[in-house]
Amino acid sequence: MKNRAGFTLIELLIVIVILGLLASLVAPKMFGKEESSKIKIAQTQMKMLETSLDTFRLDVGSYPDNLNELLKSDKKGWDGPYLPKDLPLDPWGNPYVYSATPAGEKPYNMLSYGADGKEGGEGKGADVLHQ
Repeated sequence: MKNRAGFTLIELLIVIVILGLLASLVAPKMFGKEESSKIKIAQTQMKMLETSLDTFRLDVGSYPDNLNELLKSDKKGWDGPYLPKDLPLDPWGNPYVYSATPAGEKPYNMLSYGADGKEGGEGKGADVLHQ
């Protein structure tokens, strides 16, 4: 008998079938987490923006009228930029919605319109609110 240095075609096919079965079991669970991951990313980015907004308020005395003022402003006391880079987009590629005139207890409102990019929505298209 000779010493063999490789695999037979049958051995390779068996490995490919096993990998295919594993992928078919694992892939749906991994792709199901994608949307919840995007929601968590949006919440984390809004927390980062909240820190920048609070620093702006400490320097200037009020919250900015819009998020662009975190990067450049003529207001007295401005000591920015308050973000290391440009304003981030939400995980769905849309800008965050910021309002300096609050409708609730907070001094401002911030949210992402979610996957559909429209106000309101349900499921994957639901808005992600800053808590």
